[in-house]
Amino acid sequence: MDGPDALRLELPGEGWWQARNSPARRVPSHGTALFGSSHALDLIGVDERGRSGPIGWRTLLATEDPQRFVGFGRPVTAPVAGVIASVHDGEPDVRVHRSPVAYLPFALTQPQRARRRLVGLAGNCVVIAPSSGGFAVIAHLMRGSVTVETGEWVPVGQPIGRVGNSGNSIQPHVHLQVSDTVDSRAARGLPFVLTGFRGRDGSIRRDALPREGETIRRV
Repeated sequence: MDGPDALRLELPGEGWWQARNSPARRVPSHGTALFGSSHALDLIGVDERGRSGPIGWRTLLATEDPQRFVGFGRPVTAPVAGVIASVHDGEPDVRVHRSPVAYLPFALTQPQRARRRLVGLAGNCVVIAPSSGGFAVIAHLMRGSVTVETGEWVPVGQPIGRVGNSGNSIQPHVHLQVSDTVDSRAARGLPFVLTGFRGRDGSIRRDALPREGETIRRV
């Protein structure tokens, strides 16, 4: 999972991120190998206390406005240098569905999104092809925020968009995955690691994956 062949990625932006659906916990990390997602990692923008958004009655019973969340609109940067293989923008940022009550009807519409393949699930996204091979997918970006074009070469750390809540997303976050092809129907997920990050306790790890629920930021 984190061997010598794993692609090395940087965290896709400044600030604190909470790891969800981490491949450090299990593979396939999202419960499926479809669409090249077997080793995908979700990163939720949080504050220094590890909170992604306000807690209220809507958290338990209804949908929420994504603009109230810490990560929404946070700049997203290229996690790896390479050529932009594809870009998609224009998908709406949907309401937040943290509530179990609100999540059920959203989950029932997932097959509709899956039929649209990558754009239906990833929403607004950027795909980068590094020289070492594979394709890094950065998904769920804010509508209208993508700042790169297909065929453009980008260095690590170049702004490429902002955190949104588009596609198959229940709250604002960045979905990272590496696949062997841009054809989502045939894509096979590939392992990757983060080049370096530190936890809230100050500990630093390099070429590793964050633990499930761990809050991290760039070194």
